[in-house]
Amino acid sequence: MLRVPVLSKSGKPLMPTKPSRARRWLRDGKAKIAHNDLECFAIQLTFETEENTQPIAVGIDPGKHYSGIGVQSNLFTLWMGHLVLPFKTVKERMELRRVMRRARRRRRINRRLPYDQRCHRQVRFDNRRQGKLPPSIRANRQLELRVVNELFQLFPISAIYYELVMADVDRTSGRKSAKSGVGFSPVMVGQKQMLNWLRELAPVTTHQGWQRDGNGTSQLRQWLGLAKDKKNKAKVTPATHAVDGVTLAAFEFTRWQEWHSDNAKHGDWQGSVEVTPAPFAIIRRPPINRRQLHLCVPSKGGKRRKYGGTVTRHGFRKGDKVIAEKAGKTYVGWCSGDTEKQVSVSDINWKRLGQFSAKKVQLLQRSTGLIVVPSPGLSNLPLLKGSI
Repeated sequence: MLRVPVLSKSGKPLMPTKPSRARRWLRDGKAKIAHNDLECFAIQLTFETEENTQPIAVGIDPGKHYSGIGVQSNLFTLWMGHLVLPFKTVKERMELRRVMRRARRRRRINRRLPYDQRCHRQVRFDNRRQGKLPPSIRANRQLELRVVNELFQLFPISAIYYELVMADVDRTSGRKSAKSGVGFSPVMVGQKQMLNWLRELAPVTTHQGWQRDGNGTSQLRQWLGLAKDKKNKAKVTPATHAVDGVTLAAFEFTRWQEWHSDNAKHGDWQGSVEVTPAPFAIIRRPPINRRQLHLCVPSKGGKRRKYGGTVTRHGFRKGDKVIAEKAGKTYVGWCSGDTEKQVSVSDINWKRLGQFSAKKVQLLQRSTGLIVVPSPGLSNLPLLKGSI
């Protein structure tokens, strides 16, 4: 069921192929391994061939803390991704930056002087931008866009399907629901900008999960026989968010058709699409601290120690994928810091695995701005009870 992405000799994405054919091309020297930032196994042909492609769609299910992406063709599910968004990290750091700035201004301004003699910055009113996104929301959308751009370099994607997030509102009146009273969601912010970015890549179609007229994601997911885990959205499985990405992409090959009888209105899905096992990857952005000249707590003696940034003193960069050895055990992770003689290595959750001697740490891959953990095998989407 697995399909391997194929690139032409010039680097243009072609239709994926079977693993057996890919191995044969590699053995005969007709192809070479194509490295990419998503760490998805792909090949590039070394000979000229026709560039005939078929429709392939990508579905994006955006969220506040997690997002799901799926790539689907008519007969195969090609790729699934679970994105861990940096919303919480960016929000906390922006709040901390605000506190530190206020503290510095308090120390700088002598409030015992008259107001016109204080060290205030001059008033500036021409530095305001209208319609800008909050940093936390922008970081979320930029991570999703980065992954989609990488997928466009692997697959000949012809359409994008994006789920519009709506707050808990009354379906008929459009007002806030009486049950929850919530009429706004942070995920709704930035949707317009995201759609503008995506339209530069391919035609975009939007859907809403709760719609009942045949355009809802939940309806198509049930028709496909796919189950979704709604209890724990933080669970890293295809059933939490990637299942909606695959369902959205399946809209490219199906449509809802209604017909009317004398006494009732009926409808059914038309078309065919096959959901198959596919590679599954967990993706997040390395939470590297920016370089700071002013720490929260002043250091003793007035000497500022180095903090933040991506450069280390051992030739590694923060975010580099490395392999380290300690006490006879081998660890694979990402460089997250350093000391005078050691290098800190962390896992995908940025939890430190340990500090290792710099001489026992080897570079596997330079930092790409992404932390990708592909699944060791094929991942299946769960089926509903009673589905085939």
